Amino acid sequence: MKRIAFAIVFACCTLAMAAQETIRVNFQGANPTISDFAQAFLSSHDDDEEDDCIDESFNAIQYAWDQHRKGIPLNEGTTLTIDQKNGYVLYEYKQDEHLLRIEMCYWNEADRKHKLFAYNVACFYNGKHSPGQFDGLTFYRYDNASKKMSLYSDIGFDVEYSTDDGAWMSYALPRTGKDIVVTYWYDHSQKQKTLKWNGRRFSF
Repeated sequence: MKRIAFAIVFACCTLAMAAQETIRVNFQGANPTISDFAQAFLSSHDDDEEDDCIDESFNAIQYAWDQHRKGIPLNEGTTLTIDQKNGYVLYEYKQDEHLLRIEMCYWNEADRKHKLFAYNVACFYNGKHSPGQFDGLTFYRYDNASKKMSLYSDIGFDVEYSTDDGAWMSYALPRTGKDIVVTYWYDHSQKQKTLKWNGRRFSF
């Protein structure tokens, strides 16, 4: 029963890929913060969508986000870290050996006209990456002039989740620094590579 419950929470969280392709970011001050990006992203669900599963896609993380905003303690097994200084958010849901991680962060681009926002979902079991159907890394590019961010793929690499030699791939967004760490999970070993940020794109 617990595994079924975890799977339901996992599905609800990670179906966030159904969010709108273009999202307006509302904020006060000179520039948006990670909380502004997260709020915009988590509020981007299409209310007219008829699919009940997709209607609940953001349910778990939205609920934790709303609890935090209202000053209500989070549910057991749930943590939410909001690091405004470093532009990073981490949501975790733990149940027995299961761990669901959802990360959000952004990068300032070198042209000072755009920012890159990322939303990353990864699931683990007993300390090892255990990908589900909806694991994923998604990018949006924010335009300072329009105050909108749009789905974006020109990031310098292809987002993949497995390799030809049988490894699963997971991504870790940076809380400090600017680079993304890619972990390759084999049956009895793992290795890592770093995607370096150059102010516009990433490269190995």
